[in-house]
Amino acid sequence: MRWSVDQVNPAATDRIMEIGCGGGTAAALVCARLVSGSLVAIDRSATAVKKTLTRNEECVAAGRLTVIQAPFTAAGVGDLGPFDKIFSINVNLFWTSPAVEELALLRRLLVPGGTMFACWGRGPTPGRSDEIARRTASRFAESGFETTVTSADGLQCVAASPEP
Repeated sequence: MRWSVDQVNPAATDRIMEIGCGGGTAAALVCARLVSGSLVAIDRSATAVKKTLTRNEECVAAGRLTVIQAPFTAAGVGDLGPFDKIFSINVNLFWTSPAVEELALLRRLLVPGGTMFACWGRGPTPGRSDEIARRTASRFAESGFETTVTSADGLQCVAASPEP
């Protein structure tokens, strides 16, 4: 989680979205770096949302964190945005399907010059994570995003910014 949040590199004033917040560990790490910025964390699971809210009560009370139970769809996120950065950790959305609608939604939600970070750890199958990185970067590129792939210590992150 720490490595992935380091890839996102939250600035004190950033407006950030997390897709698939799970138990709220990354949300806590991001909120610790925010001063006047904010994080919107979404997850489809009511259990995950409850865990995130419980783990991050102080951040919610301080107005730095909003947690929403919703899928990452146009209907789910409504008029949220714009965001400087959007990230996901161990969310398979961008490598298991073409994600055409989701990639268009990312483009709409990001500010000009904003970046999406899709991060994950290496699985037990040798080479599988590298294939996932290639596939994910390719899908972003085919949808008009400039991409870079960072790998370190068994972890990977595809950073993707919409081309101007």
